[in-house]
Amino acid sequence: MTAQRFRQDSDSQVHLPGLNGPAQARRAALAVQDLIAGLRDGASLCARQIADPPIVLWQTKDGQQVLQCQSSGSSGAPKTIQRRPESWISSFEITRDQFGAGADTPYAVLGDPGHSLVLFAILEAFHLGADLAVLAGLSPRSQLSEMAGAGTQILYATPAQLRLLLKVQTASLDDMQLVFSGGGKLDADTAEALGELFPNAKLCEFFGASETSFMTIAPSGTPIASVGRAYPGVQIDLRDTQGGSVGQGPGELWVKSPYLFDGYSDGDSPDTCWQDGWLTVGEMAQLDDDGFLYLLGRKSRMVTVADHNVFPEAVEAAILQLCKRRCSVVAVPDAARGQSLVAVVENAPSDALAVRIKDHCRIALGVPSTPRKVLFVEALPMLPAGKPDLPAIEHMAKGAS
Repeated sequence: MTAQRFRQDSDSQVHLPGLNGPAQARRAALAVQDLIAGLRDGASLCARQIADPPIVLWQTKDGQQVLQCQSSGSSGAPKTIQRRPESWISSFEITRDQFGAGADTPYAVLGDPGHSLVLFAILEAFHLGADLAVLAGLSPRSQLSEMAGAGTQILYATPAQLRLLLKVQTASLDDMQLVFSGGGKLDADTAEALGELFPNAKLCEFFGASETSFMTIAPSGTPIASVGRAYPGVQIDLRDTQGGSVGQGPGELWVKSPYLFDGYSDGDSPDTCWQDGWLTVGEMAQLDDDGFLYLLGRKSRMVTVADHNVFPEAVEAAILQLCKRRCSVVAVPDAARGQSLVAVVENAPSDALAVRIKDHCRIALGVPSTPRKVLFVEALPMLPAGKPDLPAIEHMAKGAS
């Protein structure tokens, strides 16, 4: 079988308003221009989140096209994953067959092409022959205006990008048919507000990782706490620490699918393991009776508080639900409990809010998952790739405890 390649369909028209925009918008637009030229030559691609240029092109010695995506985890350790074009192209065909995407459904992306989610959407639009608007670096108001003018029907975005759109007072975009959200969990209020901004659109959340691509997808009607059911072609298995299947769990999430990466070309992750064609990236999860998956948190972030296993991600989600503020939860040494939790929240200092946060976590998650201390900061320390700088936050929390 001949290896597949990424390409741009000649009928796909690309709209790059950022060429005349601010520096970040121009950077993204120029990268897409380079990408188009490289695809004509069958070049291999490397997407870089925190470096210039965001897209690097080269020819492999054997002439086989590959895709690399550089990322930085919350520890700051860089890694580069490598995959074959077929592993993404097979998902493009799912979007065509199950969601009706094609040459007559204009796409838009809001983020930088150096991020794998954005590059995926760009290459999917090219593969399907759809028109594409690249709106990275523009203000949310300009992004909405550009999408309205282009008649955008399919949008790929992160929850943070979608929340920024919702802060703009604007008329609804009735042309929008599909909104794909990835890179984080949507809260119920945001999902409801998106229904007003895009009244004719299906909202589909998906969960995955750079190594796995899609693992689950959550169409409208999915329980709000769930990340959905297995994406078409994905098998899910939850396993214990000895590698045995544990049914509905809880357990470590393993997947098998046509969408998995080939390996790391640079760096590594101790959470990533292969076994007989199955792959895990260290997520802990459980299933309900209807096959909906619920994430518990990363195995590497799990902590023990008073002999109970606690996932800081679950506490972060509860705080976000309560006060709609960006936050991070870390563990610090505790003589009585072994470890205790400190919640670091972006907000002006407020004793009343600290009490509300603790009460909410105690009711929603139980005493072990309740922060012993709530620390308010003007801004969380962040890595260049846009993730919380956990070592810096832990240092901050230890200093305040």
